[in-house]
Amino acid sequence: MHIWVDADACPNPIKEILFRAAQRCKVQLTLVANHRIQVPSSPLIKATQVESGFDVADNYIVQQADPGDVVITADIPLAAEAIEKGTEVISPRGEHFTQANIRQRLAMRNLMEELRTIGEVRGGPPSMSNTERQQFANVLDRMLAKKGA
Repeated sequence: MHIWVDADACPNPIKEILFRAAQRCKVQLTLVANHRIQVPSSPLIKATQVESGFDVADNYIVQQADPGDVVITADIPLAAEAIEKGTEVISPRGEHFTQANIRQRLAMRNLMEELRTIGEVRGGPPSMSNTERQQFANVLDRMLAKKGA
C-alpha cells in the first residue's frame, strides 16, 4: 500500500498527520506537487515535483496509484478517477469518497463551479477547523488499520 497526496493545496496540518502516520504504520507516502515541498528525512516519505500545468499532478497520481493505495485530495475529479482505479480516497477534511458518494460530489462541484462562473457564489470553502483535522486523522487511522498497516 502507498499513500499518494495531491500536495499543491494540502494544508500543512494534514501533511504533518500524514508524516506521522507513514512513520508509525511503515507505509510509503508520496506528496506530488508542481512546486518544491519539504518533507522529513525518511526512506518512507518523498516529494515528487511535476511540471506546472493544468492537472499535471493529478494525472501523475492517477498513473502511479495502484488498486488498494490511498489518495488524499480535495480535487473531486481526481477523486473520481482514483476511485475508478480502485484506490481509497480521503479529502483533507476527512471525507471518505466512495463509489456510492462520488457522483453526487461531482454533481455538486459542477453546480458550484457554474454558480461561481455566473457570479451567484463567491469565495471558497471556509478555513479548516480542528474538528476537521481530527476527522481526517480518524478516517486515515481506520483506513490504515483496515488495510493492516
